[in-house]
Amino acid sequence: MSAAADSSVVIVLTTLGASADAASLARTLVEERLAACVNILPPMTSCYRWKDAIEEDREQQLVMKTTPERVDALARRLRELHPYELPEFIVLDAKASDAYGTWVGESISGPAKAGPHN
Repeated sequence: MSAAADSSVVIVLTTLGASADAASLARTLVEERLAACVNILPPMTSCYRWKDAIEEDREQQLVMKTTPERVDALARRLRELHPYELPEFIVLDAKASDAYGTWVGESISGPAKAGPHN
């Protein structure tokens, strides 16, 4: 089944510092056809353990939609662009509607198409 006809979609999550230029990162990933869409959520507080210390920082969550075939390329590029030493990279399998899955597949592999509101 071709990517355009497959409704398999994955959701990839990452975070950036609240003051980082998330829009620029998102635009690069979409322009390079690694993600069909990147949602940038408002700043939040993250609490986590890092190097034996409890940290608390303001961050933005990025929600990227792509296909299973593009995950490795997205991971490589995100590591190149991401300012963190260890960027979050969580992949969630999802089942999209046929129309949305087709749009995702076409958005990352073919000519730009008008897409649904994400």
